[in-house]
Amino acid sequence: MTSTLPMTVPAKDLPPRVRIHEVGARDGLQNEKNVLPVGSKAEFIHRLAGAGLTTIEATSFVRPEWVPQLADAETLFPLLQDLDGVHLPVLVPNSRGLDRALTLGVTRIAVFASATESFAKANLNRTVADSLAMFAPVVARAKEHRAHVRGYLSMCFGDPWEGAVPVHQVVSVAKALMDMGCDELSLGDTIGVATPGHVQTLLTALNEEGVPTETIGVHFHDTYGQALANTLAALQHGVTTVDASAGGLGGCPYAKSATGNLATEDLVWMLEGLGIETGVDLGRLTDTSRWMAEQLGRPSPSRTVRALTGAATTDQEP
Repeated sequence: MTSTLPMTVPAKDLPPRVRIHEVGARDGLQNEKNVLPVGSKAEFIHRLAGAGLTTIEATSFVRPEWVPQLADAETLFPLLQDLDGVHLPVLVPNSRGLDRALTLGVTRIAVFASATESFAKANLNRTVADSLAMFAPVVARAKEHRAHVRGYLSMCFGDPWEGAVPVHQVVSVAKALMDMGCDELSLGDTIGVATPGHVQTLLTALNEEGVPTETIGVHFHDTYGQALANTLAALQHGVTTVDASAGGLGGCPYAKSATGNLATEDLVWMLEGLGIETGVDLGRLTDTSRWMAEQLGRPSPSRTVRALTGAATTDQEP
Protein backbone atom coordinates (compact mmCIF):
# COMPACT_ATOMS: atom_id res chain seq x y z
CA MET A 1 0.00 0.00 0.00
CA THR A 2 2.70 2.51 0.97
CA SER A 3 4.43 2.08 -2.43
CA THR A 4 1.78 4.38 -3.93
CA LEU A 5 2.27 7.00 -1.23
CA PRO A 6 2.72 9.86 -0.92
CA MET A 7 0.31 10.69 -3.71
CA THR A 8 1.85 13.25 -6.05
CA VAL A 9 -0.12 16.49 -6.08
CA PRO A 10 2.02 19.32 -7.46
CA ALA A 11 1.60 22.88 -6.21
CA LYS A 12 2.04 25.99 -8.30
CA ASP A 13 5.19 28.07 -8.54
CA LEU A 14 7.61 25.56 -7.04
CA PRO A 15 10.94 24.47 -8.56
CA PRO A 16 10.86 21.21 -10.54
CA ARG A 17 13.96 19.84 -8.82
CA VAL A 18 15.72 20.34 -5.48
CA ARG A 19 19.32 19.52 -4.63
CA ILE A 20 19.59 18.06 -1.16
CA HIS A 21 22.80 18.96 0.65
CA GLU A 22 23.14 16.00 3.00
CA VAL A 23 24.79 16.94 6.31
CA GLY A 24 24.21 13.82 8.42
CA ALA A 25 27.77 12.54 8.23
CA ARG A 26 29.18 15.85 9.48
CA ASP A 27 26.62 18.04 11.21
CA GLY A 28 24.73 14.97 12.38
CA LEU A 29 27.56 12.91 13.81
CA GLN A 30 29.47 15.83 15.34
CA ASN A 31 26.85 16.12 18.07
CA GLU A 32 26.85 12.45 19.06
CA LYS A 33 28.23 11.52 22.47
CA ASN A 34 29.98 8.45 21.15
CA VAL A 35 32.63 8.39 18.43
CA LEU A 36 31.76 6.00 15.62
CA PRO A 37 34.50 3.89 14.02
CA VAL A 38 35.83 5.39 10.82
CA GLY A 39 34.66 2.34 8.88
CA SER A 40 31.08 2.94 10.02
CA LYS A 41 31.28 6.56 8.89
CA ALA A 42 32.58 5.52 5.48
CA GLU A 43 29.82 2.94 5.13
CA PHE A 44 27.23 5.55 6.13
CA ILE A 45 28.40 7.90 3.38
CA HIS A 46 28.50 5.08 0.82
CA ARG A 47 24.96 4.09 1.77
CA LEU A 48 23.79 7.70 1.42
CA ALA A 49 25.35 7.87 -2.03
CA GLY A 50 23.70 4.58 -2.91
CA ALA A 51 20.36 6.14 -2.03
CA GLY A 52 20.94 8.79 -4.68
CA LEU A 53 22.33 11.73 -2.70
CA THR A 54 24.95 13.55 -4.76
CA THR A 55 26.13 16.17 -2.23
CA ILE A 56 27.21 14.64 1.07
CA GLU A 57 29.14 16.74 3.56
CA ALA A 58 31.77 14.27 4.62
CA THR A 59 33.62 15.61 7.66
CA SER A 60 35.28 18.59 9.29
CA PHE A 61 38.93 19.59 9.43
CA VAL A 62 38.79 21.31 12.78
CA ARG A 63 41.13 20.66 15.67
CA PRO A 64 40.40 17.21 17.15
CA GLU A 65 39.84 18.57 20.65
CA TRP A 66 37.10 20.86 19.34
CA VAL A 67 35.05 18.11 17.70
CA PRO A 68 36.50 14.71 18.69
CA GLN A 69 33.71 12.90 16.83
CA LEU A 70 35.30 14.04 13.55
CA ALA A 71 38.97 13.79 14.50
CA ASP A 72 39.53 11.04 11.92
CA ALA A 73 39.04 13.26 8.84
CA GLU A 74 42.42 12.35 7.31
CA THR A 75 41.60 8.66 7.63
CA LEU A 76 38.01 8.93 6.44
CA PHE A 77 38.32 11.06 3.33
CA PRO A 78 40.57 8.65 1.36
CA LEU A 79 37.99 5.90 1.97
CA LEU A 80 35.48 7.86 -0.11
CA GLN A 81 37.45 8.30 -3.31
CA ASP A 82 35.49 5.59 -5.14
CA LEU A 83 32.31 7.70 -5.01
CA ASP A 84 32.30 8.98 -8.58
CA GLY A 85 29.89 11.82 -9.27
CA VAL A 86 29.34 12.59 -5.58
CA HIS A 87 30.38 15.95 -4.16
CA LEU A 88 32.05 15.60 -0.75
CA PRO A 89 32.40 19.05 0.81
CA VAL A 90 34.19 19.40 4.14
CA LEU A 91 34.13 22.07 6.82
CA VAL A 92 37.32 24.05 7.46
CA PRO A 93 37.74 26.67 10.23
CA ASN A 94 40.99 28.33 9.19
CA SER A 95 44.04 28.16 6.95
CA ARG A 96 45.43 25.11 8.76
CA GLY A 97 42.20 23.24 8.20
CA LEU A 98 42.26 24.23 4.53
CA ASP A 99 45.82 22.94 4.17
CA ARG A 100 44.81 19.59 5.62
CA ALA A 101 41.86 19.36 3.26
CA LEU A 102 43.72 20.39 0.11
CA THR A 103 46.46 17.85 0.83
CA LEU A 104 43.83 15.13 0.49
CA GLY A 105 42.48 16.50 -2.78
CA VAL A 106 39.32 18.10 -1.40
CA THR A 107 37.58 20.23 -4.04
CA ARG A 108 34.68 21.60 -1.99
CA ILE A 109 34.99 23.34 1.33
CA ALA A 110 32.75 25.25 3.69
CA VAL A 111 33.50 28.02 6.16
CA PHE A 112 31.16 28.83 9.04
CA ALA A 113 30.30 32.29 10.28
CA SER A 114 27.77 33.65 12.75
CA ALA A 115 25.22 36.42 12.37
CA THR A 116 25.54 37.20 16.09
CA GLU A 117 28.41 38.19 18.36
CA SER A 118 27.40 35.76 21.12
CA PHE A 119 27.55 32.69 18.92
CA ALA A 120 30.72 33.86 17.17
CA LYS A 121 32.32 33.99 20.63
CA ALA A 122 30.95 30.58 21.66
CA ASN A 123 31.72 28.82 18.39
CA LEU A 124 34.94 30.50 17.23
CA ASN A 125 36.10 32.52 20.23
CA ARG A 126 36.15 35.60 18.00
CA THR A 127 34.00 38.57 17.15
CA VAL A 128 31.97 38.46 13.94
CA ALA A 129 34.41 40.87 12.30
CA ASP A 130 37.45 38.87 13.42
CA SER A 131 35.94 35.61 12.18
CA LEU A 132 35.26 37.14 8.76
CA ALA A 133 38.83 38.41 8.66
CA MET A 134 40.01 34.87 9.42
CA PHE A 135 37.90 33.39 6.64
CA ALA A 136 38.87 35.86 3.91
CA PRO A 137 42.33 34.36 3.18
CA VAL A 138 40.89 30.86 3.51
CA VAL A 139 38.31 31.57 0.83
CA ALA A 140 40.86 33.33 -1.37
CA ARG A 141 43.28 30.39 -1.23
CA ALA A 142 40.50 27.89 -1.82
CA LYS A 143 39.46 29.79 -4.94
CA GLU A 144 43.09 29.82 -6.11
CA HIS A 145 42.89 26.03 -5.97
CA ARG A 146 39.59 26.17 -7.88
CA ALA A 147 37.66 24.79 -4.95
CA HIS A 148 33.95 25.43 -4.54
CA VAL A 149 33.29 27.40 -1.35
CA ARG A 150 30.12 27.34 0.72
CA GLY A 151 29.55 29.91 3.43
CA TYR A 152 27.52 28.73 6.39
CA LEU A 153 25.82 31.47 8.36
CA SER A 154 24.49 30.45 11.78
CA MET A 155 21.83 32.13 13.95
CA CYS A 156 20.03 33.72 11.01
CA PHE A 157 16.63 33.66 12.70
CA GLY A 158 17.33 33.73 16.42
CA ASP A 159 20.10 33.35 18.98
CA PRO A 160 19.87 31.61 22.40
CA TRP A 161 21.70 34.49 24.10
CA GLU A 162 20.57 37.50 22.09
CA GLY A 163 17.06 36.48 21.11
CA ALA A 164 15.67 37.91 17.87
CA VAL A 165 18.30 38.72 15.24
CA PRO A 166 17.53 41.75 13.04
CA VAL A 167 17.23 40.90 9.36
CA HIS A 168 19.62 43.68 8.34
CA GLN A 169 22.26 42.22 10.67
CA VAL A 170 21.99 38.81 8.98
CA VAL A 171 22.12 40.38 5.53
CA SER A 172 25.27 42.32 6.42
CA VAL A 173 27.23 39.21 7.39
CA ALA A 174 25.79 37.20 4.50
CA LYS A 175 26.91 39.87 2.06
CA ALA A 176 30.39 39.85 3.55
CA LEU A 177 30.66 36.09 2.98
CA MET A 178 29.51 36.38 -0.61
CA ASP A 179 31.69 39.40 -1.31
CA MET A 180 34.81 37.55 -0.14
CA GLY A 181 34.17 34.92 -2.83
CA CYS A 182 31.84 32.24 -1.49
CA ASP A 183 29.99 30.45 -4.28
CA GLU A 184 27.05 29.49 -2.10
CA LEU A 185 25.40 30.69 1.10
CA SER A 186 23.62 28.42 3.58
CA LEU A 187 21.21 30.21 5.93
CA GLY A 188 21.16 28.40 9.27
CA ASP A 189 18.21 28.36 11.64
CA THR A 190 20.52 26.98 14.30
CA ILE A 191 18.02 26.81 17.16
CA GLY A 192 14.96 26.15 15.01
CA VAL A 193 12.97 29.31 15.74
CA ALA A 194 12.23 30.48 12.19
CA THR A 195 8.73 30.81 10.80
CA PRO A 196 7.70 30.98 7.11
CA GLY A 197 7.13 34.73 6.92
CA HIS A 198 10.50 35.36 8.53
CA VAL A 199 12.14 33.06 5.97
CA GLN A 200 10.63 34.86 3.01
CA THR A 201 11.42 38.29 4.47
CA LEU A 202 15.10 37.38 4.90
CA LEU A 203 15.32 35.91 1.40
CA THR A 204 13.76 39.04 -0.08
CA ALA A 205 16.16 41.27 1.86
CA LEU A 206 19.14 39.27 0.57
CA ASN A 207 17.88 39.58 -3.00
CA GLU A 208 17.50 43.34 -2.56
CA GLU A 209 21.15 43.52 -1.50
CA GLY A 210 22.32 41.64 -4.57
CA VAL A 211 22.48 38.05 -3.29
CA PRO A 212 20.71 35.95 -5.94
CA THR A 213 18.32 33.21 -4.88
CA GLU A 214 20.20 30.59 -6.90
CA THR A 215 23.22 30.97 -4.62
CA ILE A 216 21.22 30.43 -1.43
CA GLY A 217 20.57 27.21 0.47
CA VAL A 218 18.53 26.81 3.63
CA HIS A 219 19.41 24.83 6.75
CA PHE A 220 16.54 24.36 9.18
CA HIS A 221 16.37 22.68 12.58
CA ASP A 222 13.08 21.26 13.74
CA THR A 223 13.03 22.45 17.37
CA TYR A 224 9.52 23.88 17.11
CA GLY A 225 8.29 21.60 14.32
CA GLN A 226 8.65 24.34 11.70
CA ALA A 227 11.40 22.93 9.47
CA LEU A 228 9.17 21.65 6.65
CA ALA A 229 6.94 24.73 6.71
CA ASN A 230 10.03 26.92 6.49
CA THR A 231 11.43 24.81 3.67
CA LEU A 232 8.22 25.19 1.71
CA ALA A 233 8.37 28.96 2.20
CA ALA A 234 11.93 28.93 0.81
CA LEU A 235 10.86 26.80 -2.17
CA GLN A 236 8.06 29.24 -2.92
CA HIS A 237 10.70 31.96 -3.05
CA GLY A 238 12.69 29.94 -5.59
CA VAL A 239 15.35 28.30 -3.40
CA THR A 240 16.49 24.96 -4.85
CA THR A 241 19.15 23.85 -2.34
CA VAL A 242 17.99 22.43 0.99
CA ASP A 243 20.23 21.05 3.73
CA ALA A 244 18.99 17.97 5.55
CA SER A 245 20.33 15.21 7.75
CA ALA A 246 19.57 11.53 7.26
CA GLY A 247 17.45 10.29 10.12
CA GLY A 248 17.23 13.80 11.61
CA LEU A 249 20.66 13.49 13.19
CA GLY A 250 22.39 16.52 14.58
CA GLY A 251 22.28 19.67 16.57
CA CYS A 252 25.06 22.01 17.58
CA PRO A 253 27.60 21.35 20.34
CA TYR A 254 27.91 25.09 21.00
CA ALA A 255 24.18 25.88 21.22
CA LYS A 256 22.45 23.48 23.57
CA SER A 257 18.97 24.58 22.48
CA ALA A 258 19.71 23.42 18.93
CA THR A 259 17.94 20.12 18.34
CA GLY A 260 18.08 17.88 15.30
CA ASN A 261 18.28 18.96 11.71
CA LEU A 262 15.44 18.56 9.27
CA ALA A 263 15.35 14.83 8.52
CA THR A 264 16.21 14.04 4.91
CA GLU A 265 13.46 11.41 4.77
CA ASP A 266 10.83 13.91 5.95
CA LEU A 267 12.03 16.36 3.31
CA VAL A 268 11.98 13.75 0.53
CA TRP A 269 8.46 12.63 1.52
CA MET A 270 7.19 16.20 1.18
CA LEU A 271 9.04 16.83 -2.07
CA GLU A 272 7.79 13.60 -3.63
CA GLY A 273 4.25 14.57 -2.70
CA LEU A 274 4.77 17.90 -4.44
CA GLY A 275 6.15 16.23 -7.56
CA ILE A 276 9.61 17.79 -7.06
CA GLU A 277 12.51 15.64 -8.22
CA THR A 278 15.43 14.89 -5.89
CA GLY A 279 17.01 11.76 -7.37
CA VAL A 280 16.77 10.12 -3.94
CA ASP A 281 15.38 6.64 -3.35
CA LEU A 282 13.32 7.05 -0.19
CA GLY A 283 13.32 3.33 0.62
CA ARG A 284 17.11 3.03 0.46
CA LEU A 285 17.52 6.26 2.41
CA THR A 286 15.17 5.02 5.12
CA ASP A 287 17.09 1.75 5.35
CA THR A 288 20.32 3.73 5.71
CA SER A 289 18.96 5.84 8.55
CA ARG A 290 17.60 2.77 10.31
CA TRP A 291 21.03 1.16 9.98
CA MET A 292 22.70 4.26 11.44
CA ALA A 293 20.21 4.34 14.31
CA GLU A 294 21.33 0.79 15.13
CA GLN A 295 24.97 1.91 15.12
CA LEU A 296 24.10 4.70 17.53
CA GLY A 297 21.93 2.48 19.71
CA ARG A 298 18.79 4.60 19.64
CA PRO A 299 15.70 5.12 17.43
CA SER A 300 15.77 7.59 14.57
CA PRO A 301 13.97 10.86 15.34
CA SER A 302 12.76 11.11 11.73
CA ARG A 303 8.98 10.79 11.58
CA THR A 304 9.15 9.26 8.12
CA VAL A 305 11.71 6.67 9.15
CA ARG A 306 9.59 5.74 12.15
CA ALA A 307 6.41 5.55 10.09
CA LEU A 308 7.92 3.45 7.30
CA THR A 309 9.63 1.03 9.69
CA GLY A 310 6.75 0.67 12.13
CA ALA A 311 8.70 2.31 14.96
CA ALA A 312 6.04 4.97 15.39
CA THR A 313 3.65 2.41 16.82
CA THR A 314 6.02 0.12 18.68
CA ASP A 315 7.75 2.96 20.57
CA GLN A 316 4.58 4.59 21.86
CA GLU A 317 3.42 4.04 25.42
CA PRO A 318 -0.13 2.78 25.96
